[in-house]
Amino acid sequence: MKIAFVFPGQGSQYVGMGRDLHEAYPKASAVFDKADEILGFPLSKLCFEGPKEELDDTINTQPALLTVSVALLRITSAELSTGLELDQLGPVTVAGHSMGEYTALVAAGALDFADGLKLVRERGRVMKEAGERNPGRMAAVIGLDAGTLEGICQEASFQLPASIVQIANYNSPGQVVISGHKEALGRAVELAKKRGARRVIPLAVSIASHSPLMQSAAESFASIVAQIDFHQPRVPVVANVTAAPITTLAEIREELVEQLTSTVRWVESVQYMIAQGVTTFVEIGPKNVLTGLIKRISKEVRVVSVEDMASVQQFIDMPKAL
Repeated sequence: MKIAFVFPGQGSQYVGMGRDLHEAYPKASAVFDKADEILGFPLSKLCFEGPKEELDDTINTQPALLTVSVALLRITSAELSTGLELDQLGPVTVAGHSMGEYTALVAAGALDFADGLKLVRERGRVMKEAGERNPGRMAAVIGLDAGTLEGICQEASFQLPASIVQIANYNSPGQVVISGHKEALGRAVELAKKRGARRVIPLAVSIASHSPLMQSAAESFASIVAQIDFHQPRVPVVANVTAAPITTLAEIREELVEQLTSTVRWVESVQYMIAQGVTTFVEIGPKNVLTGLIKRISKEVRVVSVEDMASVQQFIDMPKAL
C-alpha cells in the first residue's frame, strides 16, 4: 500500500478547529503555543473561539490552517513512530491544495514550521493588499467539462478587454473554480449557465486568487520567499502549478511565487500520484474537502480524512485492519 498525505487550503477553516487536539495531546498544544509565540498574538484562541469574521480574514486563515494541520500531522507522526506502522502508513509523496502546499512542504521536511507560519502570514497580507488594489471575484462551476469552461473564460475576457477571468482550480471532474475581475467573471458565469452548467456558486471572497490580479502580490512575495531557508524534501512534493514533483530548492521558491497567479492543477496532481502507485490518500487538516474531490477523481483509491481527535485514532488503528 502506497500512501500520499494531502493538505487542505482556504475554505476548510471553522471556529473551534483544533480545540480537542489542544486539550488532549501535548504535541498539539506545543504546536499551537509555538504559533502564538511566533505570530505575537493568540492564534490558538482565534481558532478555538473566533470570531468567524476574523478567522475568515485571509491574513489569519492561512496561518490558522497551517497550525491545525501541522498539529494533526505531529500527533499522527508521534503515534506511528513507535512501531512498524510508520512503514505501513508513512507517505511516499505529499501535496497540498493552494495554501495547503505549505503544510505539504513542512510534512516533507522542506520547510520549518516557524518559517512556514511567517510565510503564510505574509502570503495572506500581500494577497489581501492585492485584493484591495484589484478587487476580484471567484465562483465554482459545477457540471461543465474543463475544456468548455476554458473556452468560456477566453471568450469572456475577449469580450471585455480590460477585464480578465481564468481557471483558478481544477478541483475534480465537473467542479472547476474561476477567478478574475468582477465584470469578466460575471460574463463567464452567464455563459456557463447558458451552456449547461448544473450550478454556479459565487464564493464569498473579494480576492481573485490564482489569477493575474495577484501579480502585485507575487512580486512582493518573491522577495519574502527569497529570505527563507528551504531544505531538500524527504519525500516528493507534487506542485500545484506543474502537477509534478518539486526536485530542487529553486523550484520550491519558484512554485510558491508562481502559485499566486497560476491555476491549481489538482486533478492532474492526484492523477500523477495514482500513476506513481499511490493507492491511499490521507487528508490531514480541518474538514474533508479534498477527500470528496479525490473520490470524484478516482473511484479506485482509498481516501481517509484525519481532521479531529476521533479520526486521528481511527487512522492510527488502520494497521490493525490491514
